[in-house]
Amino acid sequence: MTKKTNASRREFLRMSSMLSLVGGTAGPFALNLATMASAAAQTAPGGYKALVCLFMYGANDQANTVLATDSTSWTQYLSVRTTNEAGSIALPTVDTPNGVIPIVPNTTQAGRTFALHPNMVEMKTLFDSGRAAIISNVGPLIVPTTLTQYKAGSVPLPAKLFSHNDQQSLWQSYAPEGARYGWGGRMGDLLAANNTNPIFTAISVSGNAVFLSGRNINQYQVTSSGAVAIGGLSGSLFGSSAATNPLKSVITGNGSNLFQKEHAAVTNRSINAQSLLGPAMAPSGPTGVPEPTAYLNRATNAIGTNSLAVQLQTVARIIAARSALGAQRQVFFVSLGGFDTHDFQSKNQADLLARVSHAVSYFDGVLANLQGTDLRNQVTLFTASDFGRTFTSNGDGTDHGWGSHHFIVGGAVRGKNIYGDFPVTGLKHNQDVGSGSLLPQFSVDQYGATLANWFGLSATQINDVFPNITNFTQRNLGFMA
Repeated sequence: MTKKTNASRREFLRMSSMLSLVGGTAGPFALNLATMASAAAQTAPGGYKALVCLFMYGANDQANTVLATDSTSWTQYLSVRTTNEAGSIALPTVDTPNGVIPIVPNTTQAGRTFALHPNMVEMKTLFDSGRAAIISNVGPLIVPTTLTQYKAGSVPLPAKLFSHNDQQSLWQSYAPEGARYGWGGRMGDLLAANNTNPIFTAISVSGNAVFLSGRNINQYQVTSSGAVAIGGLSGSLFGSSAATNPLKSVITGNGSNLFQKEHAAVTNRSINAQSLLGPAMAPSGPTGVPEPTAYLNRATNAIGTNSLAVQLQTVARIIAARSALGAQRQVFFVSLGGFDTHDFQSKNQADLLARVSHAVSYFDGVLANLQGTDLRNQVTLFTASDFGRTFTSNGDGTDHGWGSHHFIVGGAVRGKNIYGDFPVTGLKHNQDVGSGSLLPQFSVDQYGATLANWFGLSATQINDVFPNITNFTQRNLGFMA
């Protein structure tokens, strides 16, 4: 009976919050319910903060992103990743043309040296400046797990390992494909009370993402052009300017049918949100948020537009509108696809990582002077991906793995460090679950909880957002100031 009552209370608050987002369609009683829901949320410490999730769809190969380059490690790396001349995925050595780029963490790991992919020049600059850090070997876990326990199946393991859709969902939420709530959305639920307009708490510039789905808040999706307007409500409709008002009346009419009511609520929410966000967003270009610099594909020497940088420009344009929107806490989602490099990895991953490096550096530069204010200490970007990849090559690519290395970027990051014991390079070690696929050292829950702590969530709220965090002794990985 208790379980049923609690579930009903959660649904009651969820529906109350939804009504508060509808705008003019909610009556006084609905607005009072929204106030009650807001009172149940935690108020974060003052000052604006934003989290930006950069998801690399397809599973980025971690072993060619961050590398150990000491003699022992590099010998092992070359022996496994050098295959036939046409398909070899081994990267050039440090100090050779287009070779891997050395980085020197503040905290040393005995006898080991490190480097980044040759195309991550800008990321090296961020790392060296102390505004970027690397967390090594993170992935979905339910409890701390050893290789022996994994092989014996003696501890609970994440469901459907090595499956793209399911692991994308596990990274973004806590369950395989079909999950309803993501940890970005759940953080938004708990801190939305800080925002005058809760609808602008969780914003995706890359389509629907379970990461931003909350129990109370709805993720708001925009395009690189900004807020999306409903067609036909302005200008001319079927050649007549008089037709727009009747159309609006039809699609926002509050009839007696429950489906009609819900449709009207969603439509009104969309209209109201677009009318607020559109004029508030900073323009792109010289008078607002600078356009991203041209992107150079080093493999083809072609110059073009980096779509990821354009997404981050949109995020910056919305952040610039934070005061007009009454926003104190925001979670954003951007993404880049194409990382499923079973084939042509050397060429394809090189271009993708160059795009990531270019876009993140552009975003950092924009935040350094966003309409006259340095917001780098208040905005943290972090990467995520389906999973890592095998250390072995399948010829000219790699296959599905588990643990992977990720970047955290921002002024509040304790940068110029690699967090965690960097895995042994090669095969048949105590984190190798097969073909060099890594058994994670850190869980996604620990990764996310560290960000949530910086974002303003209490220990109790972090337990609620990350249901497995209580299984881990180390709740905070220490990469945020």
